[in-house]
Amino acid sequence: MLIRVGFEFLYDVPFPVPMLVKLYLHPSQLSKVKKSERLIIEPETAVEEFVDDFGNRAGRLVLPAGRVRLWNEAVVVDNAQPDPVNCTAGQLPVESLPVDVLPYLLSSRYCEVDRLSEIAWELFARTPTGWRRVQAVCDWVHNHVTFGYEYARPTKTAYEVYAEGTGVCRDFAHLAITFCRCLNIPARYAAGYLGDFDIPSQPLPMDFSSWFEVYLDHRWYSFDARHNFPRVGRILMVRGRDAVDTALTTSFESISDSFETINLVKFAVWTDEVSEL
Repeated sequence: MLIRVGFEFLYDVPFPVPMLVKLYLHPSQLSKVKKSERLIIEPETAVEEFVDDFGNRAGRLVLPAGRVRLWNEAVVVDNAQPDPVNCTAGQLPVESLPVDVLPYLLSSRYCEVDRLSEIAWELFARTPTGWRRVQAVCDWVHNHVTFGYEYARPTKTAYEVYAEGTGVCRDFAHLAITFCRCLNIPARYAAGYLGDFDIPSQPLPMDFSSWFEVYLDHRWYSFDARHNFPRVGRILMVRGRDAVDTALTTSFESISDSFETINLVKFAVWTDEVSEL
């Protein structure tokens, strides 16, 4: 299947604002691209592109003062198959893990392994290890956290999600990631496009989606504690330890005398199946 993905942001910018963006498809997706993406900024603005420490494509720019539009679109081919499921995938001992996987066992900004470790072992110590333990984590988070955009806040951590029982997709991911790390299962945050394919059309507006990946049997697998079933058409943009490493936009504002700040006035995301390029 062919999937058209893209977004449009409109900002009111009171004064020039430096910004980092991670608004590109992840390099691992490039072999699937049938119509290349192109980040357009109006008015035309120079972007310095680079790859960050987690392998994500990124850009640095300065938003000019005034109304600024960011737009991007691509067409990718997808195998139309749900996320792979391997119920026999085993958990590797920590001493056998590759060195580059070890950071995904540790606490990070939104994933407080130290605060949730005892809770995680109380909840999941009796579950089978490996894939079935990760699925038990997903089941618990899915059943104990209520989704709602009204519950979102940028400072919310995994422990707060556990305590409050509410959140958006990034909060489901953060809590599941933290539980997995507590149980010595490497887990990392992922985000990108996820359309309503092979499911009933959703009434909520289209948005970017967050999920997580775990390292089992020498490879990474995708899990999604919010939806909690294998999905079709998951298209990766960014990976990292948590939402800090994967923020799609990060602005660096200096408050002016009038205390004006950058204002997002339009946010649109699309993920649609198309018949041709």
